Amino acid sequence: MEPNILIVEDEPAIAEIIAYALTTEGFHPSHTELGEKALALVAKGAFKLVILDVGLPDLSGFEVCRRLRTFSDLPVIMLTARSEEVDRIVGLEIGADDYVVKPFSPRELVARVRVILRRLDRPQAPDGASSFQVDAAKHRIQFRGRPLDLTRYEFRLLQTLLAHPEQVFTRPQLLERVWPEAEESGDRTVDTHVKTLRAKLRAVDAEADPIQTHRGLGYSIGKV
Repeated sequence: MEPNILIVEDEPAIAEIIAYALTTEGFHPSHTELGEKALALVAKGAFKLVILDVGLPDLSGFEVCRRLRTFSDLPVIMLTARSEEVDRIVGLEIGADDYVVKPFSPRELVARVRVILRRLDRPQAPDGASSFQVDAAKHRIQFRGRPLDLTRYEFRLLQTLLAHPEQVFTRPQLLERVWPEAEESGDRTVDTHVKTLRAKLRAVDAEADPIQTHRGLGYSIGKV
């Protein structure tokens, strides 16, 4: 049986389209128009993922997501009619897993749901195991038991991402943390160093790709 999905959307037509798309793909959607009711439903533990509209009549979707994160790590995909970058960043920083701007393709939304749920269903590493070992004092990082030959900035970049698993860092945020003294650094600097880091990680494990790209936003690293 496919997981139950909670749709929190105050526009009935949009909610109906989402529910139909989910049902067609074998999911079991439920719907509410109110943020408070959504929080109460999630607290009962009946759902695997929430599709959450930003503009609700009682609470903003941002507030719902913020409060939900105080008691649950349930995946959240946020929907909004606003496409400003700051809204996407706010949504991700308060704990949303993905962000979709209206109008959107119902099929794409369902595909995003499947990607998130598939990621959650992957077997977890045993307790105490980790892909990375960081020695901050010696400026060394090991990946799957092998030391990485990193430049100073590659070390800082990877250390920053590892210190905050699954947090999305924008390029300006990474520039400020990793290259605070470099006056002429820009977005290409971050992208170039991510590219070289990925190459060094794949030299250890050809299938590894722990650094995630978030288009239009920046980078994150998965739980390790």
